[in-house]
Amino acid sequence: MPGAYSRRQFGNALAAVLGAGALPATAAPVGRENMRLIKPARLREGDLVGLIAPGGHTNDAALAQAVSNIESLGLRVRLGENINYVYGNYGGTVEQRIADLHAMFLDPEIKAVWAVRGGSGCISLLEHIDYRLIRAHPKVLIGYSDITCLHLALLKKAGLVTFHGPVGSSTFSEYSVAQMRSVLMTPQDSYTIAMCVDNPPPRTVHGGVATGRLIGGNLSLVSALAGTPYAADFKDCILYLEEVNEEPYRIDRMMTQLQLSQGYRNAAAVVLGIFENCEGADGESALSLDDTVDQHLLPLTRPAVAGYSFGHIRNQFTIPVGLRAKLDTRQQTLTLLESAII
Repeated sequence: MPGAYSRRQFGNALAAVLGAGALPATAAPVGRENMRLIKPARLREGDLVGLIAPGGHTNDAALAQAVSNIESLGLRVRLGENINYVYGNYGGTVEQRIADLHAMFLDPEIKAVWAVRGGSGCISLLEHIDYRLIRAHPKVLIGYSDITCLHLALLKKAGLVTFHGPVGSSTFSEYSVAQMRSVLMTPQDSYTIAMCVDNPPPRTVHGGVATGRLIGGNLSLVSALAGTPYAADFKDCILYLEEVNEEPYRIDRMMTQLQLSQGYRNAAAVVLGIFENCEGADGESALSLDDTVDQHLLPLTRPAVAGYSFGHIRNQFTIPVGLRAKLDTRQQTLTLLESAII
């Protein structure tokens, strides 16, 4: 069967990835960007999920939480070979983290690759990923925060639809689980995401309806990738951004960097999630978070909203990166215009 691996082929390929601890000499891009998107297969109860730490290092408690979370969805879990390694602030060396990422995509038994946490360090993997390998073995990849780097790189260099959603060790809620199940396990030609009523109410800066492909992620990482071969392309897209634990002046600097590098006016719409713990310290002379982001949103002539149900929060919905969607600010909904899975 085309694309299938025998046990011997898989063993040889895996040995090539893991052996000698060496990185690929260069990343293997597919050769052109904006290629036809590839959607991964849906997840089914009983499927095996590969759990990895591609960014920050983890610990036993977080691993136990992640395994419990994933098993609560009716899935099984296999830990990455190097998931317990610690290298400074990272979940192992670049070589070890790349090896786990490649191994999970190569393994025919693994149906999804889930990041146990975000943290930092994913950006160091991008030039070493074998994008041909990823494109040849498309699977669900899910996570958020630092995982933004992987989402943007895999979309641009492999054309793979991935999923900005809870990491394995997140605190799952009824809302977040329902959203994950709907997006990852139930193919639907159209699916409307309503905001969680338990979150603070969203705020509309510019009303309207817009359609475009979903692109974005954590503001720090989207801005860090600006000017690189892995940068998000805003043009005609619904740009979504979220952040955590940053002062308003830093939010302003990162948003200005994106404005200078691409310009929000080129996006079809701008959707900000919940920026958790991003207000200035009490007693300091500083703009509020709303005032800060409005400096960038108010000059726009297209739909722009803030406070939608994604980010470093418990009640977050899952975003298929690269999928076509429609934003309706009056209804405060985001509708996926095609299935994210096959």
